Amino acid sequence: MIRSILTNILTKFNTKSKISKLIISSHKYAAVSLRTVSSNVSSSSSSTTTISNISEKKSTNLISNSNNNNNNIINNGLGIFEDAPINSEIFKYKRLRAPEIFKETCPPKSSLMLVRDFIDDSLYNPNYGYFSKNAIIFSPEKDFEFNDIKDNLEFGNLVAKKYEQFENNLDNPNPNNKNIKISRQVWHTPTELFKPWYGYAMAKYLVTEYKLSESLSHDLIIYELGAGNATLMNNILDYIQKFEPSIYKRTKYRIIEISKNLVNRQFQRIQNNNNNNNNNNNNNNNNNNNNNNNNNNNNHHHHDCVEIINKNIFDWNEVIPNHCFFLACEVLDNFAHDLIRYDTITEKPYQAVVITDDKGDFEELYEPATDPLISRYLNLRNQTMYKSPALQNRFLRQIRNKLPFAPNLTQSEFIPTKMLSFLEILRDYFPYHRLIISDFYKLPDTIKGVDAPVVQTRHEQTMIPCSTFMVSPGWFDIFFPTNFELLRDIYQLVCRSCHSGGKIRVLSQKEFLKRYADLERTKTKSGEIPLLLYYENVKFLLS
Repeated sequence: MIRSILTNILTKFNTKSKISKLIISSHKYAAVSLRTVSSNVSSSSSSTTTISNISEKKSTNLISNSNNNNNNIINNGLGIFEDAPINSEIFKYKRLRAPEIFKETCPPKSSLMLVRDFIDDSLYNPNYGYFSKNAIIFSPEKDFEFNDIKDNLEFGNLVAKKYEQFENNLDNPNPNNKNIKISRQVWHTPTELFKPWYGYAMAKYLVTEYKLSESLSHDLIIYELGAGNATLMNNILDYIQKFEPSIYKRTKYRIIEISKNLVNRQFQRIQNNNNNNNNNNNNNNNNNNNNNNNNNNNNHHHHDCVEIINKNIFDWNEVIPNHCFFLACEVLDNFAHDLIRYDTITEKPYQAVVITDDKGDFEELYEPATDPLISRYLNLRNQTMYKSPALQNRFLRQIRNKLPFAPNLTQSEFIPTKMLSFLEILRDYFPYHRLIISDFYKLPDTIKGVDAPVVQTRHEQTMIPCSTFMVSPGWFDIFFPTNFELLRDIYQLVCRSCHSGGKIRVLSQKEFLKRYADLERTKTKSGEIPLLLYYENVKFLLS
């Protein structure tokens, strides 16, 4: 009951989202009544609305304002015939793209944007975006000694205890530590929970593939996108330095990070490693033999081979002519998606746009899918064997179309258009790359729709899921599942001209870790291996 109340409150937080339906004739620029229904997604009640004609004068203004391109907006296809007034002012709103919005210091009003631009702004705006001001990654201060833990249950209790202590520090922050005070949203990753062994497994894969590749005559160059706390970087380089010293001398590690806060955290992490290394050299010269086995977990060396690049990967414009590995771990889930629906009869796609009115309220409208990136993605997907679940059961749709009040558009579907942009960046600027992706292939508590995201925020140490992506920018995490089999097919189509070659593999995380992780070091006294039992909804793509 309390969870339900909090969900409703948080969904309404600073927004009154609604889905509205509208169609404008592409030839006459006049509003047309269609079977329409409006529902406030913040509440359980629904209200109906339809379309009244726009005056000739307002239609003329729309035609003359050709820069807005806001004609041809259609309804969301839920279907009821009835007339009601709508706000014709939306046709005067400016159509914005994420790069333009990133210059703003507060969320825009009286605007119109594609769903991917709305989500991009919500997550990555440098002034108020979620990752710019409001997120922190849970990282235990001390690594777990799995061989000393009784079983998986005890490990779960230890994680819960450390997580509770971590969150208590956020709720009662040290006033002298401003970074902790402003970091309110918390999430955790396998890299942090299972350090250093998760990173060691990744390093073993990289070294193994490097030795087998034709690029052995070249340096080992690793790019990591979105390095978070830089834990994975530390663990990978620690492993290579310890077990492959000759390769370590030829290793270069480059982090590409969009968030200035995380860049500062990564620089601080590297500096701390340098200080710790100097202290160890001064104090432990005579104790090397005693520390070989016991201090793997918490002592990191300073790595001079690291470079941090504060840049949005989608702004990348430099060709990298070298063979390299490109890591994207727990990154794709936060790549913005577009939202589409299909005509139930013709199966023609329509793209969603988010209207933000002068009060900051949101509205979801649909227009013909003419965006070039959406069109490219759909064209590529049509070359695979994939069939959208939204377009299945054609026979049932034909029957339903004959019924009163039948919807004229299918259920909504989220498509990973920013993922396609990422693959195109790899093709154009990293032609000799080897790609390693790990991420979620399924998620609980998603909003409605095919491949829909989880939208959640933290409230009093509880993560609260919401029912819509149209929430106040900067306060909510929005993350998507990845269809890895479809990603593999799209990647092969986009990057087949690359010189990486070889077979593209999709593995479960368990399969990957069984091959490359040191399972004995992550085994509990009972013989259980938490490393294989956690994050079972994660897969890998390896090229």
